[in-house]
Amino acid sequence: MIASATLARWQSALPFWMSFLLLPLVWIAALFGGWALLLPPLATWHLFAVLDGVFGLNLDNEDPNTPDSDLTWYKALTLAWVPLQFLTLFGLIFYVSDASHLNGFEKFAVFFGVGVVTGAVGINYSHELMHQSSRAERWMADILLAMVLYSHFRSEHLLVHHRYVGTPRDPVTARYNEGFHRFYPRVLRECWHSAFQAEKRKLAQKNRPWTDLANPFFRYWALQAAMLLLAILLGGLTGLLLFLVQAGVAIWQLELVNYVEHYGLTRKHLGDGKYEPVRPRHSWNAAHKASNWLLINLQRHSDHHYKPNRRFPLLQNYTETDAPQLPYGYPVMTVAAMIPPLWRRIMNPRVRRWRQKYYPEITDWKPYNKAQNPLPR
Repeated sequence: MIASATLARWQSALPFWMSFLLLPLVWIAALFGGWALLLPPLATWHLFAVLDGVFGLNLDNEDPNTPDSDLTWYKALTLAWVPLQFLTLFGLIFYVSDASHLNGFEKFAVFFGVGVVTGAVGINYSHELMHQSSRAERWMADILLAMVLYSHFRSEHLLVHHRYVGTPRDPVTARYNEGFHRFYPRVLRECWHSAFQAEKRKLAQKNRPWTDLANPFFRYWALQAAMLLLAILLGGLTGLLLFLVQAGVAIWQLELVNYVEHYGLTRKHLGDGKYEPVRPRHSWNAAHKASNWLLINLQRHSDHHYKPNRRFPLLQNYTETDAPQLPYGYPVMTVAAMIPPLWRRIMNPRVRRWRQKYYPEITDWKPYNKAQNPLPR
């Protein structure tokens, strides 16, 4: 176990700051166009996949009782990203909208790369921030999500996903044999609705209507409107279109990760709408070192569901004994998810082995495959 004193050193946190190197790459793509347009997606998807092969797995665990005071460099990372992403996104909208050296396709490609970064890094950092008790950190999460027009993710993730993961009530638990091309439109439709209904129910418990200003959706809508207005002011109609391109790519990146995280993993229905508690076995785990640097340990997902408020440097790794393992990190697995026959070939046998290991008594999996079990109470 890595001691708190070691964890507190800035050198220990430094590898996680590698994500900041992606920001100059999107500027280089905008300044030069051409081949440079490939740099952001290649670095995010392929470079870290190669680095996973070079650096291998990190099976060590940090002391989970490390106090927040020893995590200064890790907290600074997620907070520093917010203004830098804001300046990069809107600075590029201002610059690229009138850039005469870029044709229409190149402008699109620049903001495709921006969306890869705001999705793979920005939304992921918002996920870390929204789980914290600090009001300022939760606001930073809202600002990051507003930059990609996906503010409801906070409500859906905290009030629905963590509570109902692995059950028919959770839209983002990907079903066995459900290809990403079916999963994606389904979650776009269902997640907004489930998030809104969750906030509506929360207000109803206090005898308040959904129109009460305590409903965070009013904050979500205001922040998103402000982002859209700023894009128009800086780049006109072109700026608005470029903003929408990066938002769409970022959302796609998020939902690819959601698809991978729980594919085919369901909690056992105990009868009468009751389900077993969430356990590490209900998330796919990945111990690949480099991609966990990029994604601030998101791939230690089993522990995140066990301790949702645990800061990312303290997330624990689980072995095959306690949690199912992905064969590769998210950069490889999300690419595989875009190719359904390849995905099924890699993952379906693993799901079947997982079922045999943990639930040999279940003989009929159709209700789980089709989300036909009763909704949890």
